[in-house]
Order: sequence, then structure tokens, then C-alpha cells
Amino acid sequence: MTRKLTAAIALVLVFGLLAFDLVASEPPDPYDQPAFLALGSGAAASGAHCASLPTAD
Repeated sequence: MTRKLTAAIALVLVFGLLAFDLVASEPPDPYDQPAFLALGSGAAASGAHCASLPTAD
């Protein structure tokens, strides 16, 4: 295979993946995001390893 053919195949695959993602997913809602700084809001941290407190077994 030549480089041009390989590059063309790679670009077709990348654009195909992007097209599939745009069709299959819904657009993000920018108003449904967590607060950037939640100082004093009462919102607990979640979703990270630092938010997993050790438990007593």
C-alpha cells in the first residue's frame, strides 16, 4: 500500500467515527454541568478516587 492510500483510509475511518458519534449521541447540555467551584454549597465531591473515603471494615 502507498502512503496516500493509507492516509486516505485513515481519514475515512476518522471521519466515519466522528459522523457515527454525532448521529448516535445527543448534544451536551451546558446548563447541566456541576459547579466549577462549589465552595460552601453543600455539594459533595464525587466521581474521583480522592472522593472515595476509606471505610472501616
